[in-house]
This record gives sequence, C-alpha cells and structure tokens, in this order.
Amino acid sequence: MTVDDKGLVTLELVDIMNYLPHRYPFLLVDRVVSLEVGKSICAIKNVTANEPYFSGHFPNFPIMPGVLILEAIGQAGGILAYASWPEDQRRFPLFFTGTDRARFRRKVVPGDQLCMDVELIKLKSRTVKMHGVATVNGAKAAEADFMAVLGD
Repeated sequence: MTVDDKGLVTLELVDIMNYLPHRYPFLLVDRVVSLEVGKSICAIKNVTANEPYFSGHFPNFPIMPGVLILEAIGQAGGILAYASWPEDQRRFPLFFTGTDRARFRRKVVPGDQLCMDVELIKLKSRTVKMHGVATVNGAKAAEADFMAVLGD
C-alpha cells in the first residue's frame, strides 16, 4: 500500500487480499489505482485468455460474463466500503443484498483491461450503497448500483 501526497491510496494484490476474502479464480481485482476513503475507488482487472470461464463462455468466442463484470465492480466497491468503515467493522463478511439499474454496454474480451470506478452513495454502520462503472479503453462496458450488508 502506498499513499501519495494528496492522500490517495494505491493497493497491490497482497493488500487487496487483506481486504477481500476472495481468491483465485474468483478474485476479480488486480490492483487499486486510487482509493479515497469514504468517497471513491478506481481499480483494474486485467482480463486474460486463461480465465477459467472463457472455456465455456463461449467456446471459440470468449466474452467475460456480465455477472462477473458486476462482481468485479462489486469487489472494488467492497474494498472501498471496508476501507471506509471503522477497523472493528472489517472483521465481518460483506454480502451483496441487491443491484439496481444494471446495464451492459460493450463486450469484455481477453486482452481488455477492465477499469472499475465506484463511488460511495450511502454508508451506514452495517450497510452500504454504491454506484459503479466499468470501462475498457474509456468505453463504458457496464454500470450498476450496488447494495450490501455486513454479516455476522
């Protein structure tokens, strides 16, 4: 983890695994480019031909499943939420409770770098609402609102 002179945080994979319980092949955030606690996060996922889902989605025409794009955005949002809660709240697992206004705008294929930008809309003691957008080369691939709750 590094912090620049403006207070923006960057996280490498080892740091990300300290925030999220997900592991290969379901960890869908490779790096956090910037994190502003209580406000927003920008994270990336490098999509490679070796992703296990490409063997079946679809043979000879690999496309990243839309639900995994949403999961990647949600994982980036999870890092933002955990970083924004007090440290004693971070020991509880975070579960999705809903998504609204999900839209898919373009295919995501091997070789793409998926950039996830997530903004915090509302953060309470155990719940969070966020809006996330995933882009590839500046073109919107997907967007949605996410709601989640800390479990026990």
